[in-house]
Amino acid sequence: MKIYDISQEVFGCQVYPGDPSPEREIKLRIEDGAVCNLSALHMCAHNGTHVDAPYHFLNEGKKIDEIDLSKFVGYAYVAEHQGDITASDAASILEKARRSDAEAARRILVKGDATMTVEAASVFADAGILLYGNESQTVGPMDAPMAVHLIMLGAQIVLLEGIRLQDVPEGVYILHAAPLNLGGAEGAPCRATLMQI
Repeated sequence: MKIYDISQEVFGCQVYPGDPSPEREIKLRIEDGAVCNLSALHMCAHNGTHVDAPYHFLNEGKKIDEIDLSKFVGYAYVAEHQGDITASDAASILEKARRSDAEAARRILVKGDATMTVEAASVFADAGILLYGNESQTVGPMDAPMAVHLIMLGAQIVLLEGIRLQDVPEGVYILHAAPLNLGGAEGAPCRATLMQI
């Protein structure tokens, strides 16, 4: 069974403009006479590969620890796209995914330098998908991500951002992208993987 690690390494990851970068503080070192090696981490919940919960943009939305883990684990479809994703593109991606596997069509991952449009976000929201993932550090345009987030998070779609799919062919996989259980948080880092079936 082939497993694809689709996560960024945390300390060298991409960071959304304005977010703090992750840092590792060495607290103890065996070479300095300590009993063990020990690190402390300082980072934003949205550094690197991470998940957005509805609470990220909706004050009454679910927080990361309130979301059923079944949204993050299960069959998923990887589709390749470059540029803006239009409503027509979104419908085409969903149709291709459904032809491959109806359950996989509930979790869509887009490979490539793709940007979600408001119109495409509405198509995915109307389709009732559980999860949408992309390689960018945000869903929607980098300079104006709010509208797309409001549509998708408002439809209870969890967003998996900052994944890396360059080595993953289009098709159906088993996704595991459970976030860290950060009680009360609007998002959380995750170690996302795809298993070939």
